[in-house]
Amino acid sequence: MPARVLDQILADPAGQSWAVLRREGQQGAEVIVGDVVDLSRLADLPRPREGEPVLALVPYRQITERGFAAHDDGTPLRVLRPAGPTAYQHLPVDELVAALPTVPVEVTDERFSVSDDDYARIVERVITEEIGTGEGANFVIRRDVLCRTGTDPALAALTWLRTLLTDERGAYWTFAVHTPGHTLVGATPERHVSVKDGRVWMNPISGTFRHPRGADPDGSVVTAAFTDFVQDTKETEELFMVVDEEMKMMAQICSDGGRITGPLLKQMAHLTHTEYLLDGSSEADVRDVLRATMFAPTVTGSPMENACSVIRRHEPGGRGYYSGVLALVDLDEEGGERLDAPILIRTAHVDDEGAITVSAGATLVRHSDPRSEVEETSAKARGMLAALGLRERRGEGYAVQLASLPGVAEALAARNETLSPFWLSPQEVRPDPDLAGRRVLVVDAEDTWTQMLAHMVRHVGMVATVRRWEDVQVADVLDPEVDLLLLGPGPGDPTRRRDPRIARLRALALARLEADRPLLAVCLSHQVLCDLAGLEISALDRPNQGVQLPVDLWGRRRLIGFYNTFVARPSAAAPVLAGRELETALHEDGKGVVALRGRGVATIQGHAESVLSRDGLVTLHGLLRHAVGAPAGGD
Repeated sequence: MPARVLDQILADPAGQSWAVLRREGQQGAEVIVGDVVDLSRLADLPRPREGEPVLALVPYRQITERGFAAHDDGTPLRVLRPAGPTAYQHLPVDELVAALPTVPVEVTDERFSVSDDDYARIVERVITEEIGTGEGANFVIRRDVLCRTGTDPALAALTWLRTLLTDERGAYWTFAVHTPGHTLVGATPERHVSVKDGRVWMNPISGTFRHPRGADPDGSVVTAAFTDFVQDTKETEELFMVVDEEMKMMAQICSDGGRITGPLLKQMAHLTHTEYLLDGSSEADVRDVLRATMFAPTVTGSPMENACSVIRRHEPGGRGYYSGVLALVDLDEEGGERLDAPILIRTAHVDDEGAITVSAGATLVRHSDPRSEVEETSAKARGMLAALGLRERRGEGYAVQLASLPGVAEALAARNETLSPFWLSPQEVRPDPDLAGRRVLVVDAEDTWTQMLAHMVRHVGMVATVRRWEDVQVADVLDPEVDLLLLGPGPGDPTRRRDPRIARLRALALARLEADRPLLAVCLSHQVLCDLAGLEISALDRPNQGVQLPVDLWGRRRLIGFYNTFVARPSAAAPVLAGRELETALHEDGKGVVALRGRGVATIQGHAESVLSRDGLVTLHGLLRHAVGAPAGGD
């Protein structure tokens, strides 16, 4: 029998590269000792061998592979491979805990990289300057707890790992990884993405309940507080927004678009989160899945591309591995590759000099309270700081099982009653004979809502192709083989006509309409058409970011999800565009234009493709039929 790999690590923690992993759903713990190589691209991730998985440390700056903005702090894309077939082993968790060191690790010089007051001011700026100007629905801005230890980082990590394995509850991965210059230890609650047997899973977690501290012998304090949390609109909206954002990713990588189950509770020692599970089928290579899903909206924001720009503007430096992923790739029984990748949150990073960084971020939405978000970052860091000896430990976990409290299951289930049944159930193609086979060019205006739109368009039998706005010229939209042009959503102010993206959308829309060819426009593109039709565009007093609203679409009442900061205002006379008079549908207060329709054209401000749109499929179906001139009544 080969020597125990764990003993090899314990004999010389600092002298080799290694990983110790406790993964949800796995029997026991996994231990790797091996060799490290740094890569440039995820595509270069080596194929694992039988019994020799590959562990990748993927930093946040890798997002630049997708062309998104990030501070380049030089943190490497690093791979750890077992140093031979006996360098990867399993062992029981209790055996691991018993063997891990218990040496005292002194941690000193604790401070925040950004003070409470400064962080609160950042929150205010993001709400005003970003969300309030249409740059996105939500953004995650981090700050760091900084401290130091004189203990060797590898030995310290093993000691802290023992504490996390003993104290923490509900973690998806509990782990320690040591490589030259970069040591990570943590207990992350959140799966980012998994791939197995042609299935893909994602697990968006949002909404944070901070367990009350202090005596609560009968559980009455936590019961009252948790009841309020479950009914809190902000917490619910946060979760729905990240589900929408991850469904955009699922629609891109999964042939069936993905399905939602939940909501569920993720209870840990210091916090409890609400979560959904998303799954779908895909034949994509695991490297492509990793690349397409960089990174979770729960740690960045939405829309993803613009969230990265907002993070770069408001965070002073790089994120290191925070909000990146660990990615374990191994082989199944048939030799196919499997992927398991948790998000790197609730994690301490230690460099070779003993400098410790524990990063935490808050999800900022339109009605965030700056002081509450300050506290949320502190609460999210608390579990890791407790393992470092800087906060009170909860060795037995939190006594009250929150999911079993009266009314909780019912309250969580009720959240789905107004969600889109399309995304909550299997999505077989159901062709509409009047639409089947027609070709749709979907223009992405820097928001991958277009992936969800394309999936729904295919559901009714149409053939959809998604292309970025920079890659679509006027000649493309005049191609006679394009039966419908669908101009998609995006961030920003539609009245900035000199902005290259807005200018391109205007040119494409006008060319299409002047050629009398069918056109459908959504959200930002709806606003662009309203502007072309001479309607006033102005900012809402309070943005509609992740809001469900009932609307009357020409006599048909629908519940639709909205993500907009700007709105078109109705005029006394019917608007006219490219020689056609347009009908308008208005919000209930009569102050905003919800939709337009005319000969060969239809638009909508809301997102029929959103998880928030209970009536999304029937609404989109009706707009598609109208735009292409199908007989009325088929939706």
